[in-house]
Amino acid sequence: MLKVGVLGAGHLGKIHLRLLNQSDKYELVGFFDPNSDNAAKVAAEFGYRRFDTITELIAAVDVVDIVTPTLSHFDCAKEAIAAGRHIFIEKPISNTVEEAEEIIALAEKHGVKGQVGHVERFNPAFSATKANINNPMFIETHRLAEFNPRGTDVPVVLDLMIHDIDVILSVVKSPVKQINASGVSVISDTPDIANARIEFENGCVANLTASRISLKNMRKSRFFQKDAYISVDFLDKVCEVVKMKDAPEVPGDFDMVLQNAEGVKKQIYFENPDVAANNAILDELETFADAINNNTQPVVTLQDATEALRVAYQIIACFKS
Repeated sequence: MLKVGVLGAGHLGKIHLRLLNQSDKYELVGFFDPNSDNAAKVAAEFGYRRFDTITELIAAVDVVDIVTPTLSHFDCAKEAIAAGRHIFIEKPISNTVEEAEEIIALAEKHGVKGQVGHVERFNPAFSATKANINNPMFIETHRLAEFNPRGTDVPVVLDLMIHDIDVILSVVKSPVKQINASGVSVISDTPDIANARIEFENGCVANLTASRISLKNMRKSRFFQKDAYISVDFLDKVCEVVKMKDAPEVPGDFDMVLQNAEGVKKQIYFENPDVAANNAILDELETFADAINNNTQPVVTLQDATEALRVAYQIIACFKS
Protein backbone atom coordinates (compact mmCIF):
# COMPACT_ATOMS: atom_id res chain seq x y z
CA MET A 1 0.00 0.00 0.00
CA LEU A 2 1.38 3.39 -1.01
CA LYS A 3 1.82 6.02 1.66
CA VAL A 4 0.30 9.30 0.48
CA GLY A 5 0.16 12.84 1.80
CA VAL A 6 -1.93 15.77 0.62
CA LEU A 7 -0.69 19.32 0.16
CA GLY A 8 -3.62 21.70 0.54
CA ALA A 9 -6.76 21.18 2.61
CA GLY A 10 -9.16 23.55 0.90
CA HIS A 11 -12.47 22.53 -0.69
CA LEU A 12 -10.94 20.06 -3.18
CA GLY A 13 -8.13 19.04 -0.83
CA LYS A 14 -10.66 17.82 1.73
CA ILE A 15 -12.34 15.72 -0.95
CA HIS A 16 -8.98 14.16 -1.84
CA LEU A 17 -8.26 13.49 1.84
CA ARG A 18 -11.59 11.73 2.33
CA LEU A 19 -11.23 9.58 -0.79
CA LEU A 20 -7.60 8.64 -0.12
CA ASN A 21 -8.55 7.72 3.43
CA GLN A 22 -11.17 5.25 2.17
CA SER A 23 -9.05 3.83 -0.67
CA ASP A 24 -7.53 0.38 -0.21
CA LYS A 25 -4.64 1.33 -2.51
CA TYR A 26 -3.28 4.10 -0.31
CA GLU A 27 -2.39 4.68 3.29
CA LEU A 28 -3.23 8.30 4.08
CA VAL A 29 -0.39 9.60 6.24
CA GLY A 30 -1.57 13.18 6.62
CA PHE A 31 -1.68 16.63 5.11
CA PHE A 32 -0.09 20.07 5.14
CA ASP A 33 -1.92 23.37 4.73
CA PRO A 34 -0.15 26.73 5.15
CA ASN A 35 -3.27 28.26 6.71
CA SER A 36 -2.80 27.21 10.32
CA ASP A 37 -6.40 27.96 11.30
CA ASN A 38 -7.79 25.86 8.46
CA ALA A 39 -5.25 23.09 9.11
CA ALA A 40 -6.20 22.93 12.78
CA LYS A 41 -9.91 22.83 11.89
CA VAL A 42 -9.47 20.00 9.37
CA ALA A 43 -7.30 17.99 11.76
CA ALA A 44 -9.78 18.40 14.59
CA GLU A 45 -12.87 17.66 12.49
CA PHE A 46 -11.62 14.66 10.54
CA GLY A 47 -8.72 13.34 12.60
CA TYR A 48 -6.15 13.50 9.80
CA ARG A 49 -2.56 13.97 10.87
CA ARG A 50 -1.38 17.52 10.34
CA PHE A 51 2.23 18.20 9.32
CA ASP A 52 3.97 21.43 10.23
CA THR A 53 5.96 21.75 7.00
CA ILE A 54 5.85 20.53 3.39
CA THR A 55 9.29 18.99 3.83
CA GLU A 56 8.17 16.87 6.80
CA LEU A 57 5.16 15.55 4.89
CA ILE A 58 7.20 14.71 1.79
CA ALA A 59 9.70 12.78 3.90
CA ALA A 60 6.92 10.59 5.33
CA VAL A 61 5.24 9.43 2.11
CA ASP A 62 5.69 7.67 -1.24
CA VAL A 63 3.20 9.84 -3.13
CA VAL A 64 2.49 13.55 -2.81
CA ASP A 65 -0.97 14.73 -3.83
CA ILE A 66 -0.74 18.45 -4.70
CA VAL A 67 -4.10 20.18 -4.27
CA THR A 68 -2.82 23.71 -3.72
CA PRO A 69 -3.46 26.92 -5.70
CA THR A 70 -1.98 26.73 -9.20
CA LEU A 71 0.70 29.32 -8.45
CA SER A 72 2.32 26.94 -5.95
CA HIS A 73 2.12 23.74 -8.04
CA PHE A 74 5.62 24.10 -9.44
CA ASP A 75 7.40 24.69 -6.12
CA CYS A 76 5.53 21.82 -4.44
CA ALA A 77 6.19 19.43 -7.33
CA LYS A 78 9.85 20.42 -7.53
CA GLU A 79 10.48 19.65 -3.85
CA ALA A 80 8.55 16.38 -3.94
CA ILE A 81 10.30 15.13 -7.10
CA ALA A 82 13.74 16.07 -5.75
CA ALA A 83 12.97 13.83 -2.77
CA GLY A 84 12.10 10.96 -5.14
CA ARG A 85 8.35 11.07 -4.54
CA HIS A 86 5.68 10.35 -7.13
CA ILE A 87 3.32 13.29 -7.67
CA PHE A 88 -0.35 13.75 -8.41
CA ILE A 89 -1.14 17.38 -9.31
CA GLU A 90 -4.54 18.96 -9.66
CA LYS A 91 -5.18 20.69 -12.99
CA PRO A 92 -3.75 22.80 -14.46
CA ILE A 93 -0.34 21.21 -14.03
CA SER A 94 1.34 24.57 -13.33
CA ASN A 95 1.07 28.29 -13.86
CA THR A 96 3.19 28.36 -17.03
CA VAL A 97 4.17 25.98 -19.81
CA GLU A 98 7.84 26.53 -18.91
CA GLU A 99 7.19 25.32 -15.36
CA ALA A 100 5.32 22.30 -16.69
CA GLU A 101 8.19 21.37 -18.98
CA GLU A 102 10.61 21.62 -16.07
CA ILE A 103 8.37 19.34 -13.99
CA ILE A 104 8.53 16.78 -16.81
CA ALA A 105 12.31 17.03 -16.99
CA LEU A 106 12.70 16.69 -13.23
CA ALA A 107 10.39 13.66 -13.08
CA GLU A 108 12.40 11.95 -15.81
CA LYS A 109 15.68 12.80 -14.08
CA HIS A 110 14.57 11.40 -10.72
CA GLY A 111 12.65 8.44 -12.13
CA VAL A 112 9.28 9.25 -10.59
CA LYS A 113 5.79 9.12 -12.04
CA GLY A 114 3.33 11.98 -12.31
CA GLN A 115 -0.35 12.32 -13.10
CA VAL A 116 -2.51 15.42 -13.44
CA GLY A 117 -6.11 15.76 -12.27
CA HIS A 118 -7.94 16.22 -15.56
CA VAL A 119 -10.89 14.45 -14.00
CA GLU A 120 -13.21 14.48 -17.03
CA ARG A 121 -11.12 11.66 -18.53
CA PHE A 122 -12.70 9.54 -15.79
CA ASN A 123 -16.24 10.81 -16.25
CA PRO A 124 -18.36 7.65 -16.64
CA ALA A 125 -20.21 9.01 -19.70
CA PHE A 126 -16.92 9.66 -21.49
CA SER A 127 -15.49 6.32 -20.37
CA ALA A 128 -18.55 4.56 -21.79
CA THR A 129 -18.22 6.18 -25.22
CA LYS A 130 -14.55 6.85 -25.86
CA ALA A 131 -14.04 3.52 -27.61
CA ASN A 132 -16.58 4.71 -30.20
CA ILE A 133 -14.71 7.98 -30.86
CA ASN A 134 -12.52 7.16 -33.83
CA ASN A 135 -10.95 9.89 -35.93
CA PRO A 136 -13.52 12.64 -35.24
CA MET A 137 -13.46 15.45 -37.81
CA PHE A 138 -15.68 17.99 -36.04
CA ILE A 139 -16.07 18.48 -32.30
CA GLU A 140 -18.30 20.92 -30.46
CA THR A 141 -18.14 21.52 -26.71
CA HIS A 142 -20.13 23.72 -24.34
CA ARG A 143 -19.00 24.11 -20.73
CA LEU A 144 -21.23 26.66 -19.03
CA ALA A 145 -21.36 27.47 -15.34
CA GLU A 146 -23.26 29.80 -13.09
CA PHE A 147 -21.16 32.60 -11.64
CA ASN A 148 -18.96 31.66 -8.70
CA PRO A 149 -16.31 34.09 -7.40
CA ARG A 150 -13.99 31.14 -6.71
CA GLY A 151 -11.65 30.74 -9.68
CA THR A 152 -12.24 34.14 -11.26
CA ASP A 153 -8.62 35.13 -10.69
CA VAL A 154 -7.77 33.25 -13.90
CA PRO A 155 -9.35 33.36 -17.39
CA VAL A 156 -12.26 31.02 -17.99
CA VAL A 157 -9.99 29.10 -20.36
CA LEU A 158 -7.81 27.92 -17.46
CA ASP A 159 -10.76 27.59 -15.12
CA LEU A 160 -13.19 25.62 -17.29
CA MET A 161 -12.25 25.22 -20.95
CA ILE A 162 -9.03 23.36 -20.17
CA HIS A 163 -11.15 20.31 -19.26
CA ASP A 164 -12.45 20.11 -22.81
CA ILE A 165 -9.06 20.93 -24.32
CA ASP A 166 -7.58 17.89 -22.57
CA VAL A 167 -10.44 15.60 -23.64
CA ILE A 168 -10.15 16.76 -27.26
CA LEU A 169 -6.37 16.32 -27.36
CA SER A 170 -6.82 12.80 -25.99
CA VAL A 171 -9.03 11.73 -28.92
CA VAL A 172 -7.59 13.75 -31.82
CA LYS A 173 -4.30 12.14 -32.72
CA SER A 174 -2.93 15.06 -34.73
CA PRO A 175 -0.86 18.19 -34.04
CA VAL A 176 -2.63 21.53 -33.68
CA LYS A 177 -2.38 23.59 -36.87
CA GLN A 178 -4.12 26.86 -36.02
CA ILE A 179 -6.14 28.47 -33.23
CA ASN A 180 -8.59 31.37 -33.35
CA ALA A 181 -10.40 32.60 -30.27
CA SER A 182 -12.21 35.47 -28.63
CA GLY A 183 -12.99 36.21 -25.00
CA VAL A 184 -14.96 38.82 -23.08
CA SER A 185 -14.56 40.05 -19.50
CA VAL A 186 -18.05 40.73 -18.19
CA ILE A 187 -17.74 40.61 -14.41
CA SER A 188 -14.11 39.69 -13.72
CA ASP A 189 -10.81 41.25 -14.70
CA THR A 190 -10.14 38.22 -16.89
CA PRO A 191 -12.40 36.76 -19.62
CA ASP A 192 -15.59 35.18 -18.27
CA ILE A 193 -16.79 33.79 -21.59
CA ALA A 194 -14.67 32.49 -24.45
CA ASN A 195 -14.95 30.69 -27.74
CA ALA A 196 -12.10 28.94 -29.50
CA ARG A 197 -11.70 27.21 -32.83
CA ILE A 198 -8.88 24.69 -32.97
CA GLU A 199 -7.82 23.34 -36.37
CA PHE A 200 -5.70 20.19 -36.49
CA GLU A 201 -3.31 19.11 -39.21
CA ASN A 202 -5.50 16.11 -40.09
CA GLY A 203 -8.41 18.43 -40.91
CA CYS A 204 -10.33 18.02 -37.66
CA VAL A 205 -11.92 21.20 -36.30
CA ALA A 206 -12.97 21.69 -32.67
CA ASN A 207 -15.24 24.53 -31.58
CA LEU A 208 -15.15 25.16 -27.82
CA THR A 209 -17.30 27.50 -25.74
CA ALA A 210 -16.83 28.13 -22.04
CA SER A 211 -18.68 30.54 -19.77
CA ARG A 212 -18.82 31.15 -16.03
CA ILE A 213 -21.64 33.71 -16.22
CA SER A 214 -24.43 31.46 -17.49
CA LEU A 215 -27.91 31.06 -16.05
CA LYS A 216 -27.59 27.28 -16.05
CA ASN A 217 -24.85 24.68 -15.92
CA MET A 218 -23.97 22.66 -19.00
CA ARG A 219 -21.10 20.34 -19.88
CA LYS A 220 -21.77 18.75 -23.25
CA SER A 221 -19.51 17.57 -26.05
CA ARG A 222 -20.43 16.29 -29.50
CA PHE A 223 -18.11 14.30 -31.74
CA PHE A 224 -18.80 13.90 -35.46
CA GLN A 225 -16.97 11.34 -37.57
CA LYS A 226 -17.57 9.19 -40.62
CA ASP A 227 -20.81 7.26 -40.16
CA ALA A 228 -21.20 8.23 -36.50
CA TYR A 229 -22.21 10.97 -34.07
CA ILE A 230 -21.36 10.71 -30.37
CA SER A 231 -22.89 12.91 -27.68
CA VAL A 232 -21.47 13.07 -24.15
CA ASP A 233 -23.14 14.93 -21.30
CA PHE A 234 -20.43 15.24 -18.66
CA LEU A 235 -22.82 16.91 -16.20
CA ASP A 236 -25.75 14.50 -16.27
CA LYS A 237 -23.44 11.57 -17.10
CA VAL A 238 -25.39 10.29 -20.08
CA CYS A 239 -24.27 9.56 -23.61
CA GLU A 240 -25.62 8.57 -26.99
CA VAL A 241 -24.02 7.02 -30.04
CA VAL A 242 -25.75 7.42 -33.39
CA LYS A 243 -24.27 5.29 -36.17
CA MET A 244 -24.98 4.75 -39.84
CA LYS A 245 -24.44 1.68 -41.95
CA ASP A 246 -25.39 0.60 -45.44
CA ALA A 247 -29.14 0.06 -45.54
CA PRO A 248 -30.45 -3.46 -46.15
CA GLU A 249 -32.02 -4.15 -49.49
CA VAL A 250 -35.36 -4.72 -47.81
CA PRO A 251 -35.61 -2.44 -44.75
CA GLY A 252 -37.75 -3.48 -41.83
CA ASP A 253 -40.89 -1.57 -40.94
CA PHE A 254 -39.14 0.30 -38.15
CA ASP A 255 -35.72 0.80 -39.77
CA MET A 256 -34.66 4.43 -40.13
CA VAL A 257 -33.21 4.87 -43.63
CA LEU A 258 -31.85 8.03 -45.28
CA GLN A 259 -31.01 8.47 -48.95
CA ASN A 260 -28.59 11.13 -50.15
CA ALA A 261 -28.60 12.99 -53.48
CA GLU A 262 -26.49 10.27 -55.08
CA GLY A 263 -29.01 7.63 -54.13
CA VAL A 264 -26.90 5.99 -51.43
CA LYS A 265 -29.05 4.64 -48.61
CA LYS A 266 -27.90 4.51 -45.01
CA GLN A 267 -29.61 3.00 -42.02
CA ILE A 268 -29.48 4.94 -38.75
CA TYR A 269 -29.28 3.05 -35.48
CA PHE A 270 -28.80 4.15 -31.91
CA GLU A 271 -26.61 2.83 -29.14
CA ASN A 272 -26.90 3.87 -25.52
CA PRO A 273 -23.81 2.51 -23.81
CA ASP A 274 -24.14 1.49 -20.19
CA VAL A 275 -22.78 4.24 -17.96
CA ALA A 276 -21.38 2.72 -14.78
CA ALA A 277 -21.66 4.94 -11.73
CA ASN A 278 -18.29 5.89 -10.30
CA ASN A 279 -16.38 8.50 -8.33
CA ALA A 280 -14.15 10.07 -10.96
CA ILE A 281 -11.73 11.62 -8.47
CA LEU A 282 -11.27 8.32 -6.64
CA ASP A 283 -10.76 6.57 -9.97
CA GLU A 284 -8.06 8.97 -11.10
CA LEU A 285 -6.22 8.64 -7.80
CA GLU A 286 -6.43 4.85 -7.78
CA THR A 287 -5.36 4.46 -11.42
CA PHE A 288 -2.29 6.48 -10.49
CA ALA A 289 -1.56 3.96 -7.73
CA ASP A 290 -1.90 1.20 -10.32
CA ALA A 291 0.54 2.98 -12.64
CA ILE A 292 3.09 3.22 -9.84
CA ASN A 293 2.67 -0.37 -8.65
CA ASN A 294 2.68 -1.85 -12.16
CA ASN A 295 5.24 0.57 -13.60
CA THR A 296 2.86 1.60 -16.39
CA GLN A 297 1.99 4.96 -17.92
CA PRO A 298 -0.52 7.08 -15.97
CA VAL A 299 -3.83 7.80 -17.70
CA VAL A 300 -3.22 11.56 -17.78
CA THR A 301 0.51 12.08 -18.10
CA LEU A 302 2.52 15.17 -17.25
CA GLN A 303 3.04 15.55 -21.00
CA ASP A 304 -0.71 15.40 -21.67
CA ALA A 305 -1.39 18.12 -19.13
CA THR A 306 1.44 20.27 -20.49
CA GLU A 307 -0.01 20.12 -24.01
CA ALA A 308 -3.44 21.08 -22.69
CA LEU A 309 -1.88 24.03 -20.87
CA ARG A 310 0.05 25.02 -24.00
CA VAL A 311 -3.12 25.09 -26.10
CA ALA A 312 -4.95 27.00 -23.35
CA TYR A 313 -2.32 29.74 -23.39
CA GLN A 314 -2.40 29.86 -27.19
CA ILE A 315 -6.14 30.50 -26.91
CA ILE A 316 -5.59 33.22 -24.29
CA ALA A 317 -2.97 34.83 -26.53
CA CYS A 318 -5.66 35.27 -29.20
CA PHE A 319 -7.59 37.52 -26.82
CA LYS A 320 -4.71 40.00 -26.78
CA SER A 321 -3.99 40.05 -30.50
